[in-house]
Amino acid sequence: MSFPLLTATAALPAIGAVATAAVPAARRNAAKALALLVSLATFVLAIVVLVRFDPDGDRYQLTESHAWIADFGVRYELGVDGIAVALIALTALLIPFIILAGWHDADPLETGSKRWRPTQGFFALILAVEAMVIISFEATDVFLFYIFFEAMLIPMYFLIGGFGDRAHEHGEETAATQRSYAAVKFLLYNLVGGLIMLAAVIGLYVVAGNFSLQEIAQARASGSLDMATNTERWLFLGFFFAFAVKAPLWPLHTWLPNAMGEATAPVAVLITAVVDKVGTFAMLRFCLQLFPEASKWATPVILVLAVISIVYGALLAVGQRDIKRLVAYASISHFGFIVLGIFAMTSQGQSGATLYMVNHGISTAALMLVAGFLISRRGSRLIADYGGVQKVAPVLAGTFLIGGLATLSLPGLAPFVSEFLVLVGTFARYPAIGIVATLGIVLAALYTLVLYQRTMTGPVKPEVSAMPDLRARELVVVTPLIVLLIFLGVYPKPLTDIVNPAVKQTLSDVHKKDPQPEVEAAK
Repeated sequence: MSFPLLTATAALPAIGAVATAAVPAARRNAAKALALLVSLATFVLAIVVLVRFDPDGDRYQLTESHAWIADFGVRYELGVDGIAVALIALTALLIPFIILAGWHDADPLETGSKRWRPTQGFFALILAVEAMVIISFEATDVFLFYIFFEAMLIPMYFLIGGFGDRAHEHGEETAATQRSYAAVKFLLYNLVGGLIMLAAVIGLYVVAGNFSLQEIAQARASGSLDMATNTERWLFLGFFFAFAVKAPLWPLHTWLPNAMGEATAPVAVLITAVVDKVGTFAMLRFCLQLFPEASKWATPVILVLAVISIVYGALLAVGQRDIKRLVAYASISHFGFIVLGIFAMTSQGQSGATLYMVNHGISTAALMLVAGFLISRRGSRLIADYGGVQKVAPVLAGTFLIGGLATLSLPGLAPFVSEFLVLVGTFARYPAIGIVATLGIVLAALYTLVLYQRTMTGPVKPEVSAMPDLRARELVVVTPLIVLLIFLGVYPKPLTDIVNPAVKQTLSDVHKKDPQPEVEAAK
Protein backbone atom coordinates (compact mmCIF):
# COMPACT_ATOMS: atom_id res chain seq x y z
CA MET A 1 0.00 0.00 0.00
CA SER A 2 1.39 3.40 -0.99
CA PHE A 3 1.81 6.13 1.61
CA PRO A 4 -1.54 7.94 2.13
CA LEU A 5 -0.16 11.39 1.35
CA LEU A 6 -3.50 13.18 1.17
CA THR A 7 -4.65 11.73 4.48
CA ALA A 8 -1.35 12.72 6.09
CA THR A 9 -1.65 16.29 4.81
CA ALA A 10 -5.04 16.70 6.50
CA ALA A 11 -4.32 14.53 9.56
CA LEU A 12 -1.12 16.32 10.58
CA PRO A 13 -2.77 19.65 11.50
CA ALA A 14 -5.64 17.75 13.16
CA ILE A 15 -3.18 15.85 15.37
CA GLY A 16 -1.27 19.09 15.92
CA ALA A 17 -4.48 20.79 17.08
CA VAL A 18 -5.02 18.13 19.75
CA ALA A 19 -1.39 18.29 20.86
CA THR A 20 -1.42 22.09 21.01
CA ALA A 21 -4.60 22.13 23.08
CA ALA A 22 -3.02 19.64 25.50
CA VAL A 23 0.00 21.84 26.28
CA PRO A 24 -0.15 23.00 29.94
CA ALA A 25 -1.59 26.47 30.45
CA ALA A 26 1.69 27.82 31.80
CA ARG A 27 3.54 26.85 28.61
CA ARG A 28 1.96 29.34 26.21
CA ASN A 29 5.11 29.87 24.17
CA ALA A 30 5.56 26.11 23.79
CA ALA A 31 2.00 25.87 22.42
CA LYS A 32 2.71 28.64 19.92
CA ALA A 33 5.96 27.03 18.79
CA LEU A 34 4.29 23.63 18.42
CA ALA A 35 1.46 25.09 16.33
CA LEU A 36 3.93 26.90 14.09
CA LEU A 37 6.06 23.76 13.69
CA VAL A 38 3.01 21.68 12.75
CA SER A 39 1.86 24.28 10.22
CA LEU A 40 5.32 24.33 8.60
CA ALA A 41 5.38 20.52 8.43
CA THR A 42 1.93 20.60 6.81
CA PHE A 43 3.24 23.07 4.26
CA VAL A 44 6.09 20.66 3.44
CA LEU A 45 3.54 17.88 2.85
CA ALA A 46 1.48 20.22 0.64
CA ILE A 47 4.61 20.92 -1.43
CA VAL A 48 5.16 17.17 -1.79
CA VAL A 49 1.55 16.85 -3.05
CA LEU A 50 2.22 19.70 -5.50
CA VAL A 51 5.44 18.10 -6.77
CA ARG A 52 3.93 14.62 -7.14
CA PHE A 53 0.88 15.90 -9.01
CA ASP A 54 1.14 15.54 -12.79
CA PRO A 55 -0.99 18.16 -14.58
CA ASP A 56 -1.08 15.99 -17.71
CA GLY A 57 -1.98 12.81 -15.82
CA ASP A 58 -5.29 11.46 -14.60
CA ARG A 59 -7.92 13.92 -13.50
CA TYR A 60 -7.83 12.78 -9.87
CA GLN A 61 -4.47 11.72 -8.52
CA LEU A 62 -2.96 10.44 -5.25
CA THR A 63 -6.33 8.80 -4.71
CA GLU A 64 -7.35 6.90 -1.59
CA SER A 65 -10.50 4.83 -1.21
CA HIS A 66 -11.67 2.82 1.80
CA ALA A 67 -15.02 1.48 2.96
CA TRP A 68 -16.54 3.60 5.69
CA ILE A 69 -20.33 3.37 6.14
CA ALA A 70 -21.01 0.58 3.68
CA ASP A 71 -24.75 0.30 4.38
CA PHE A 72 -25.26 3.84 3.08
CA GLY A 73 -22.71 3.79 0.28
CA VAL A 74 -20.38 6.20 2.09
CA ARG A 75 -16.67 5.78 1.41
CA TYR A 76 -13.53 7.52 2.55
CA GLU A 77 -12.45 8.71 -0.89
CA LEU A 78 -9.80 11.32 -1.54
CA GLY A 79 -8.26 12.66 -4.74
CA VAL A 80 -6.93 15.94 -6.08
CA ASP A 81 -7.08 17.70 -9.41
CA GLY A 82 -5.09 20.78 -10.38
CA ILE A 83 -7.57 23.17 -8.79
CA ALA A 84 -7.54 21.33 -5.46
CA VAL A 85 -3.74 21.09 -5.44
CA ALA A 86 -3.40 24.86 -5.91
CA LEU A 87 -5.84 25.60 -3.07
CA ILE A 88 -4.25 23.08 -0.71
CA ALA A 89 -0.90 24.76 -1.33
CA LEU A 90 -2.49 28.18 -0.67
CA THR A 91 -4.03 26.98 2.60
CA ALA A 92 -0.82 25.37 3.85
CA LEU A 93 1.15 28.47 2.84
CA LEU A 94 -1.06 30.95 4.68
CA ILE A 95 -1.51 29.13 7.99
CA PRO A 96 2.10 29.65 9.24
CA PHE A 97 1.78 33.37 8.45
CA ILE A 98 -1.58 33.51 10.23
CA ILE A 99 -0.04 31.87 13.30
CA LEU A 100 2.97 34.21 13.28
CA ALA A 101 0.79 37.28 12.77
CA GLY A 102 -1.45 36.24 15.65
CA TRP A 103 1.46 35.38 17.94
CA HIS A 104 0.24 37.68 20.72
CA ASP A 105 -3.48 37.84 19.85
CA ALA A 106 -4.45 35.23 22.44
CA ASP A 107 -2.10 36.31 25.23
CA PRO A 108 -3.81 36.95 28.59
CA LEU A 109 -5.41 40.34 28.92
CA GLU A 110 -4.59 42.84 31.61
CA THR A 111 -5.20 42.05 35.24
CA GLY A 112 -8.84 42.33 36.21
CA SER A 113 -10.20 41.63 32.72
CA LYS A 114 -13.41 39.64 32.60
CA ARG A 115 -12.21 37.69 29.58
CA TRP A 116 -10.03 34.61 29.67
CA ARG A 117 -8.05 33.97 26.48
CA PRO A 118 -6.64 30.41 26.41
CA THR A 119 -3.63 30.74 24.12
CA GLN A 120 -3.44 27.03 23.43
CA GLY A 121 -7.06 26.96 22.32
CA PHE A 122 -6.58 29.79 19.84
CA PHE A 123 -3.78 28.07 17.94
CA ALA A 124 -5.38 24.64 18.23
CA LEU A 125 -8.55 25.99 16.61
CA ILE A 126 -6.54 27.47 13.71
CA LEU A 127 -4.91 24.08 13.06
CA ALA A 128 -8.31 22.36 13.28
CA VAL A 129 -9.71 24.69 10.62
CA GLU A 130 -6.69 23.99 8.41
CA ALA A 131 -7.25 20.23 8.68
CA MET A 132 -10.93 20.50 7.77
CA VAL A 133 -10.34 22.86 4.84
CA ILE A 134 -7.63 20.62 3.38
CA ILE A 135 -9.74 17.47 3.56
CA SER A 136 -12.65 19.40 1.99
CA PHE A 137 -10.42 20.12 -1.01
CA GLU A 138 -9.40 16.44 -1.14
CA ALA A 139 -12.75 14.69 -0.65
CA THR A 140 -14.28 12.98 -3.67
CA ASP A 141 -17.11 11.42 -1.67
CA VAL A 142 -19.97 13.91 -1.42
CA PHE A 143 -20.97 12.87 2.09
CA LEU A 144 -17.38 13.05 3.35
CA PHE A 145 -17.07 16.52 1.87
CA TYR A 146 -20.32 17.60 3.52
CA ILE A 147 -19.18 16.50 6.98
CA PHE A 148 -16.07 18.67 6.94
CA PHE A 149 -17.78 21.48 5.03
CA GLU A 150 -20.05 21.81 8.06
CA ALA A 151 -17.62 20.81 10.81
CA MET A 152 -15.28 23.72 10.09
CA LEU A 153 -18.02 26.07 11.33
CA ILE A 154 -17.44 24.98 14.93
CA PRO A 155 -13.81 26.11 15.36
CA MET A 156 -14.52 29.22 13.29
CA TYR A 157 -17.41 30.12 15.62
CA PHE A 158 -15.11 30.03 18.65
CA LEU A 159 -12.33 31.92 16.86
CA ILE A 160 -14.71 34.76 15.99
CA GLY A 161 -16.68 34.85 19.24
CA GLY A 162 -13.94 33.99 21.71
CA PHE A 163 -10.90 35.75 20.31
CA GLY A 164 -12.14 39.01 18.85
CA ASP A 165 -10.29 42.18 18.05
CA ARG A 166 -9.14 44.17 21.08
CA ALA A 167 -9.31 47.49 19.17
CA HIS A 168 -12.86 48.62 19.85
CA GLU A 169 -13.98 52.16 20.52
CA HIS A 170 -17.01 51.21 22.66
CA GLY A 171 -15.32 49.28 25.45
CA GLU A 172 -14.86 45.62 26.28
CA GLU A 173 -18.46 44.72 27.15
CA THR A 174 -19.86 46.19 23.94
CA ALA A 175 -17.06 44.54 21.98
CA ALA A 176 -17.90 41.16 23.53
CA THR A 177 -21.57 41.59 22.57
CA GLN A 178 -20.69 42.46 18.99
CA ARG A 179 -18.29 39.51 18.75
CA SER A 180 -21.00 37.17 19.95
CA TYR A 181 -23.44 38.64 17.45
CA ALA A 182 -20.94 38.24 14.59
CA ALA A 183 -20.13 34.64 15.58
CA VAL A 184 -23.80 33.63 15.87
CA LYS A 185 -24.66 35.31 12.57
CA PHE A 186 -21.77 33.50 10.86
CA LEU A 187 -22.91 30.19 12.32
CA LEU A 188 -26.62 30.59 11.54
CA TYR A 189 -26.11 31.68 7.93
CA ASN A 190 -23.78 28.80 7.21
CA LEU A 191 -25.85 26.27 9.13
CA VAL A 192 -28.95 27.15 7.12
CA GLY A 193 -26.97 26.72 3.92
CA GLY A 194 -25.59 23.43 5.19
CA LEU A 195 -29.02 22.08 6.13
CA ILE A 196 -30.36 22.85 2.67
CA MET A 197 -27.31 21.15 1.18
CA LEU A 198 -27.89 18.10 3.41
CA ALA A 199 -31.35 17.69 1.91
CA ALA A 200 -29.78 17.87 -1.56
CA VAL A 201 -27.07 15.34 -0.57
CA ILE A 202 -29.76 12.90 0.57
CA GLY A 203 -31.69 13.52 -2.64
CA LEU A 204 -28.56 12.82 -4.68
CA TYR A 205 -28.14 9.49 -2.88
CA VAL A 206 -31.75 8.55 -3.57
CA VAL A 207 -31.23 9.25 -7.28
CA ALA A 208 -27.69 7.90 -7.73
CA GLY A 209 -27.46 5.19 -5.05
CA ASN A 210 -24.05 6.29 -3.79
CA PHE A 211 -22.02 9.37 -2.82
CA SER A 212 -18.94 8.87 -5.02
CA LEU A 213 -18.31 11.99 -7.10
CA GLN A 214 -16.37 10.07 -9.74
CA GLU A 215 -18.91 7.26 -10.08
CA ILE A 216 -21.86 9.62 -10.32
CA ALA A 217 -20.08 11.85 -12.85
CA GLN A 218 -19.10 8.83 -14.97
CA ALA A 219 -22.64 7.48 -14.84
CA ARG A 220 -24.00 10.84 -15.94
CA ALA A 221 -21.49 11.09 -18.79
CA SER A 222 -22.24 7.55 -20.03
CA GLY A 223 -26.01 8.04 -19.82
CA SER A 224 -26.55 5.22 -17.31
CA LEU A 225 -27.77 7.76 -14.76
CA ASP A 226 -30.49 9.95 -16.20
CA MET A 227 -31.81 12.59 -13.80
CA ALA A 228 -35.14 14.22 -14.48
CA THR A 229 -34.69 17.88 -15.37
CA ASN A 230 -36.58 19.21 -12.36
CA THR A 231 -34.78 16.83 -10.01
CA GLU A 232 -31.39 17.96 -11.25
CA ARG A 233 -32.33 21.62 -10.89
CA TRP A 234 -33.56 21.23 -7.33
CA LEU A 235 -30.46 19.29 -6.32
CA PHE A 236 -28.24 21.91 -7.96
CA LEU A 237 -30.01 24.71 -6.08
CA GLY A 238 -29.51 22.88 -2.78
CA PHE A 239 -25.78 22.56 -3.33
CA PHE A 240 -25.33 26.02 -4.84
CA PHE A 241 -27.18 27.79 -2.03
CA ALA A 242 -24.77 26.41 0.59
CA PHE A 243 -21.74 27.29 -1.54
CA ALA A 244 -23.07 30.80 -2.23
CA VAL A 245 -23.41 31.44 1.51
CA LYS A 246 -19.85 30.28 2.09
CA ALA A 247 -18.49 32.16 -0.94
CA PRO A 248 -20.09 34.75 0.00
CA LEU A 249 -22.34 35.82 -2.88
CA TRP A 250 -24.89 38.64 -2.75
CA PRO A 251 -27.49 38.60 -1.13
CA LEU A 252 -26.16 35.87 1.21
CA HIS A 253 -23.06 37.85 2.14
CA THR A 254 -24.10 39.91 5.15
CA TRP A 255 -22.40 37.69 7.73
CA LEU A 256 -18.91 38.41 6.32
CA PRO A 257 -18.42 42.11 7.26
CA ASN A 258 -19.53 41.37 10.83
CA ALA A 259 -17.28 38.33 11.14
CA MET A 260 -14.20 39.98 9.65
CA GLY A 261 -14.78 43.22 11.53
CA GLU A 262 -15.01 41.57 14.96
CA ALA A 263 -12.36 38.86 14.46
CA THR A 264 -8.66 39.45 14.91
CA ALA A 265 -6.83 40.27 11.67
CA PRO A 266 -5.29 36.76 11.36
CA VAL A 267 -8.69 35.12 11.88
CA ALA A 268 -10.21 37.53 9.34
CA VAL A 269 -7.59 36.27 6.87
CA LEU A 270 -8.48 32.69 7.81
CA ILE A 271 -12.12 33.43 6.98
CA THR A 272 -11.81 35.16 3.63
CA ALA A 273 -8.52 33.77 2.27
CA VAL A 274 -8.96 30.14 3.34
CA VAL A 275 -12.44 29.07 4.52
CA ASP A 276 -14.50 31.00 1.97
CA LYS A 277 -12.51 29.44 -0.88
CA VAL A 278 -14.20 26.12 -0.09
CA GLY A 279 -17.46 27.61 -1.40
CA THR A 280 -16.15 28.71 -4.79
CA PHE A 281 -14.05 25.54 -5.14
CA ALA A 282 -17.14 23.42 -4.50
CA MET A 283 -19.03 25.23 -7.26
CA LEU A 284 -16.41 24.00 -9.71
CA ARG A 285 -16.06 20.51 -8.30
CA PHE A 286 -19.63 19.59 -7.39
CA CYS A 287 -22.13 21.93 -9.07
CA LEU A 288 -20.66 21.79 -12.57
CA GLN A 289 -19.59 18.17 -12.46
CA LEU A 290 -22.70 16.64 -10.87
CA PHE A 291 -25.34 18.92 -12.39
CA PRO A 292 -24.07 20.17 -15.78
CA GLU A 293 -27.44 20.90 -17.35
CA ALA A 294 -28.79 22.64 -14.26
CA SER A 295 -25.59 24.70 -14.08
CA LYS A 296 -26.19 26.00 -17.59
CA TRP A 297 -29.85 26.61 -16.78
CA ALA A 298 -28.97 28.73 -13.73
CA THR A 299 -26.07 30.59 -15.35
CA PRO A 300 -27.92 33.81 -16.37
CA VAL A 301 -29.22 34.42 -12.84
CA ILE A 302 -25.89 33.55 -11.21
CA LEU A 303 -24.03 35.94 -13.50
CA VAL A 304 -26.39 38.74 -12.50
CA LEU A 305 -25.83 37.95 -8.81
CA ALA A 306 -22.07 37.91 -9.40
CA VAL A 307 -22.13 41.33 -11.07
CA ILE A 308 -24.26 42.74 -8.26
CA SER A 309 -21.70 41.37 -5.77
CA ILE A 310 -18.87 43.03 -7.70
CA VAL A 311 -20.44 46.48 -7.86
CA TYR A 312 -22.30 46.40 -4.54
CA GLY A 313 -19.29 45.19 -2.56
CA ALA A 314 -17.04 47.82 -4.13
CA LEU A 315 -19.55 50.64 -3.55
CA LEU A 316 -19.94 49.76 0.12
CA ALA A 317 -16.16 49.50 0.49
CA VAL A 318 -15.88 53.10 -0.75
CA GLY A 319 -18.14 54.32 2.07
CA GLN A 320 -16.60 52.41 4.98
CA ARG A 321 -15.11 54.11 8.05
CA ASP A 322 -13.70 50.86 9.47
CA ILE A 323 -10.51 49.49 7.87
CA LYS A 324 -11.40 45.82 8.38
CA ARG A 325 -14.96 46.18 7.14
CA LEU A 326 -13.60 47.94 4.05
CA VAL A 327 -11.43 44.89 3.29
CA ALA A 328 -14.46 42.64 3.94
CA TYR A 329 -16.64 44.46 1.40
CA ALA A 330 -13.73 44.47 -1.07
CA SER A 331 -13.58 40.69 -0.65
CA ILE A 332 -17.29 40.40 -1.47
CA SER A 333 -16.54 42.26 -4.70
CA HIS A 334 -13.62 39.95 -5.47
CA PHE A 335 -15.67 36.83 -4.82
CA GLY A 336 -18.15 38.19 -7.33
CA PHE A 337 -15.36 38.11 -9.91
CA ILE A 338 -14.55 34.51 -8.97
CA VAL A 339 -18.17 33.36 -9.38
CA LEU A 340 -18.40 35.35 -12.62
CA GLY A 341 -15.39 33.51 -14.01
CA ILE A 342 -16.74 30.10 -12.99
CA PHE A 343 -20.12 30.55 -14.64
CA ALA A 344 -18.89 32.38 -17.73
CA MET A 345 -18.29 28.80 -18.93
CA THR A 346 -15.07 29.62 -20.79
CA SER A 347 -11.57 28.30 -20.25
CA GLN A 348 -10.22 31.81 -19.70
CA GLY A 349 -12.95 32.63 -17.19
CA GLN A 350 -12.54 29.46 -15.15
CA SER A 351 -8.74 29.61 -15.25
CA GLY A 352 -8.99 33.22 -14.09
CA ALA A 353 -11.44 32.25 -11.33
CA THR A 354 -9.08 29.55 -10.04
CA LEU A 355 -6.10 31.90 -10.17
CA TYR A 356 -8.24 34.54 -8.45
CA MET A 357 -8.90 32.17 -5.55
CA VAL A 358 -5.16 31.76 -5.02
CA ASN A 359 -4.14 35.35 -5.72
CA HIS A 360 -6.97 36.86 -3.70
CA GLY A 361 -5.88 34.72 -0.78
CA ILE A 362 -2.33 36.06 -0.96
CA SER A 363 -3.27 39.71 -1.59
CA THR A 364 -5.97 39.83 1.09
CA ALA A 365 -3.60 38.18 3.57
CA ALA A 366 -0.95 40.79 2.84
CA LEU A 367 -3.35 43.75 3.15
CA MET A 368 -5.31 42.51 6.16
CA LEU A 369 -2.30 41.36 8.16
CA VAL A 370 -0.52 44.69 7.67
CA ALA A 371 -3.78 46.42 8.58
CA GLY A 372 -3.84 44.29 11.72
CA PHE A 373 -0.32 45.39 12.63
CA LEU A 374 -1.41 49.00 12.08
CA ILE A 375 -4.55 48.63 14.19
CA SER A 376 -2.69 46.93 17.04
CA ARG A 377 -0.35 49.94 17.27
CA ARG A 378 -3.04 52.61 17.31
CA GLY A 379 -5.78 50.65 19.06
CA SER A 380 -8.46 51.74 16.57
CA ARG A 381 -10.02 50.35 13.39
CA LEU A 382 -11.41 53.73 12.29
CA ILE A 383 -9.80 55.28 9.21
CA ALA A 384 -10.29 58.78 10.63
CA ASP A 385 -7.98 58.01 13.55
CA TYR A 386 -4.94 57.76 11.27
CA GLY A 387 -2.90 60.16 9.18
CA GLY A 388 0.73 60.60 8.15
CA VAL A 389 1.75 57.03 9.04
CA GLN A 390 4.16 56.81 6.09
CA LYS A 391 6.36 59.49 7.70
CA VAL A 392 6.82 57.58 10.95
CA ALA A 393 6.56 53.95 9.73
CA PRO A 394 7.61 53.91 6.05
CA VAL A 395 8.05 50.13 5.77
CA LEU A 396 4.60 49.51 7.22
CA ALA A 397 3.14 52.10 4.83
CA GLY A 398 5.00 50.63 1.86
CA THR A 399 3.80 47.08 2.45
CA PHE A 400 0.28 48.39 3.06
CA LEU A 401 0.46 50.16 -0.29
CA ILE A 402 1.58 47.03 -2.15
CA GLY A 403 -1.19 45.00 -0.55
CA GLY A 404 -3.68 47.69 -1.55
CA LEU A 405 -2.38 47.89 -5.12
CA ALA A 406 -2.70 44.13 -5.39
CA THR A 407 -6.29 44.42 -4.17
CA LEU A 408 -7.10 46.84 -7.00
CA SER A 409 -5.38 44.42 -9.45
CA LEU A 410 -2.54 46.65 -10.55
CA PRO A 411 -0.70 45.22 -13.61
CA GLY A 412 2.47 43.48 -12.46
CA LEU A 413 0.85 42.07 -9.31
CA ALA A 414 -0.76 38.64 -9.14
CA PRO A 415 -4.50 39.53 -8.98
CA PHE A 416 -4.27 41.46 -12.27
CA VAL A 417 -3.73 38.26 -14.27
CA SER A 418 -6.74 36.65 -12.58
CA GLU A 419 -9.07 39.57 -13.10
CA PHE A 420 -7.97 40.03 -16.70
CA LEU A 421 -8.67 36.37 -17.54
CA VAL A 422 -12.07 36.50 -15.83
CA LEU A 423 -13.07 39.58 -17.82
CA VAL A 424 -11.71 38.20 -21.11
CA GLY A 425 -13.61 34.95 -20.57
CA THR A 426 -16.78 36.82 -19.68
CA PHE A 427 -16.57 39.24 -22.63
CA ALA A 428 -16.19 36.27 -25.00
CA ARG A 429 -19.64 34.94 -24.12
CA TYR A 430 -21.48 37.69 -22.22
CA PRO A 431 -20.14 41.09 -23.32
CA ALA A 432 -22.83 43.14 -21.52
CA ILE A 433 -22.08 41.40 -18.22
CA GLY A 434 -18.37 41.97 -18.77
CA ILE A 435 -18.87 45.70 -19.34
CA VAL A 436 -20.79 46.14 -16.08
CA ALA A 437 -18.22 44.04 -14.18
CA THR A 438 -15.43 46.43 -15.18
CA LEU A 439 -17.02 49.02 -12.87
CA GLY A 440 -15.57 46.97 -10.05
CA ILE A 441 -12.05 47.80 -11.24
CA VAL A 442 -12.71 51.55 -11.16
CA LEU A 443 -14.31 51.38 -7.72
CA ALA A 444 -11.46 49.21 -6.40
CA ALA A 445 -8.98 51.90 -7.36
CA LEU A 446 -11.15 54.47 -5.56
CA TYR A 447 -11.55 52.68 -2.22
CA THR A 448 -7.93 51.49 -2.12
CA LEU A 449 -6.32 54.82 -2.89
CA VAL A 450 -8.68 56.75 -0.62
CA LEU A 451 -7.87 54.33 2.22
CA TYR A 452 -4.15 54.80 1.69
CA GLN A 453 -4.43 58.56 1.38
CA ARG A 454 -6.46 58.97 4.58
CA THR A 455 -4.33 56.67 6.72
CA MET A 456 -0.79 57.03 5.40
CA THR A 457 -0.43 60.53 3.91
CA GLY A 458 -1.04 64.08 5.16
CA PRO A 459 -0.05 65.61 8.51
CA VAL A 460 1.12 63.21 11.20
CA LYS A 461 -1.58 62.88 13.85
CA PRO A 462 -0.27 63.08 17.43
CA GLU A 463 -1.63 59.60 18.22
CA VAL A 464 0.57 57.98 15.54
CA SER A 465 3.66 60.15 15.92
CA ALA A 466 5.46 57.52 18.02
CA MET A 467 4.20 54.51 16.04
CA PRO A 468 6.98 51.91 15.55
CA ASP A 469 7.69 50.44 12.14
CA LEU A 470 7.33 46.75 11.31
CA ARG A 471 9.26 44.45 13.62
CA ALA A 472 11.26 41.38 12.59
CA ARG A 473 8.40 38.91 13.17
CA GLU A 474 6.01 41.09 11.19
CA LEU A 475 8.49 41.41 8.33
CA VAL A 476 8.79 37.61 8.23
CA VAL A 477 5.01 37.48 7.80
CA VAL A 478 4.66 40.17 5.14
CA THR A 479 7.79 39.85 2.97
CA PRO A 480 7.09 36.38 1.47
CA LEU A 481 3.53 37.43 0.61
CA ILE A 482 4.78 40.55 -1.20
CA VAL A 483 7.38 38.49 -3.07
CA LEU A 484 4.69 36.01 -4.17
CA LEU A 485 2.40 38.81 -5.35
CA ILE A 486 5.16 40.18 -7.56
CA PHE A 487 6.40 36.78 -8.79
CA LEU A 488 2.95 35.46 -9.75
CA GLY A 489 2.09 38.83 -11.26
CA VAL A 490 5.11 38.71 -13.57
CA TYR A 491 5.26 34.94 -14.15
CA PRO A 492 1.96 33.11 -13.47
CA LYS A 493 2.85 30.14 -15.73
CA PRO A 494 3.69 27.67 -12.91
CA LEU A 495 0.18 28.13 -11.55
CA THR A 496 -1.65 28.15 -14.89
CA ASP A 497 0.14 24.95 -15.96
CA ILE A 498 -1.35 23.19 -12.93
CA VAL A 499 -4.93 24.45 -13.16
CA ASN A 500 -5.58 24.65 -16.92
CA PRO A 501 -5.98 20.89 -17.57
CA ALA A 502 -8.50 20.66 -14.70
CA VAL A 503 -10.38 23.65 -16.09
CA LYS A 504 -10.64 22.02 -19.53
CA GLN A 505 -12.05 18.88 -17.95
CA THR A 506 -14.59 20.94 -16.02
CA LEU A 507 -15.74 22.64 -19.23
CA SER A 508 -16.04 19.21 -20.82
CA ASP A 509 -18.35 18.17 -17.95
CA VAL A 510 -20.84 20.87 -18.89
CA HIS A 511 -20.36 20.26 -22.63
CA LYS A 512 -19.13 23.78 -23.25
CA LYS A 513 -16.51 25.03 -25.69
CA ASP A 514 -14.92 28.44 -25.90
CA PRO A 515 -16.81 30.71 -28.32
CA GLN A 516 -14.94 31.36 -31.54
CA PRO A 517 -14.28 34.99 -32.51
CA GLU A 518 -16.45 36.27 -35.30
CA VAL A 519 -14.46 37.15 -38.41
CA GLU A 520 -16.13 38.91 -41.30
CA ALA A 521 -15.70 37.21 -44.63
CA ALA A 522 -13.37 39.00 -47.02
CA LYS A 523 -15.26 40.89 -49.72
